[in-house]
Amino acid sequence: MAGHSSAVAAHAGNNPFLRLVAAISTLAGWCSAAMIVAAVAITCQMIFVRFVLNGSTVWQTEAVIYLVIAATLVGLPYVQRLRGHVNVDLVPLALKPRPRFFLAILTSTLSITIVGVMFYYGFDYWHFAWERGWRSDTVWGVRLWIPYLSLPIGFGLLLLQLIADLVAVLTGIDRPFGLEDA
Repeated sequence: MAGHSSAVAAHAGNNPFLRLVAAISTLAGWCSAAMIVAAVAITCQMIFVRFVLNGSTVWQTEAVIYLVIAATLVGLPYVQRLRGHVNVDLVPLALKPRPRFFLAILTSTLSITIVGVMFYYGFDYWHFAWERGWRSDTVWGVRLWIPYLSLPIGFGLLLLQLIADLVAVLTGIDRPFGLEDA
């Protein structure tokens, strides 16, 4: 059974870059929450129209799917800022401060690289849909560049938060993995 980690939300200190990224990540979290609320409201409206008014729905299911996916992607930086992503801190907890620092640099660099690749291909996919004028094959026929925009925005903001996390560790504003030295 897993125990509770002593890690806390990422620190920004008085660093203007870190404070700006923290504010952007928090705003992204609020936008993500608003998308979830909108998806729930649309779902309730769809249920009312279909089962109470016995009418048909055209756009609701597709809108809910796109909103939930966008909320997931746009919410990534906020969850990263709060250190809410699933992690295994067994190794960092077992290490002394110096090796823990180097492990944090290594994992941050690898994370930035992977998310950077995801951002690049997400942007490329969004741009391709925008350039070609793709539309969904449904009655609603939404222009697909609109929901696909959540790919570069979500991964771009996550990339920014990961860079801020690395800067915070390198400058000593935050501890590696958010763990205090024992």
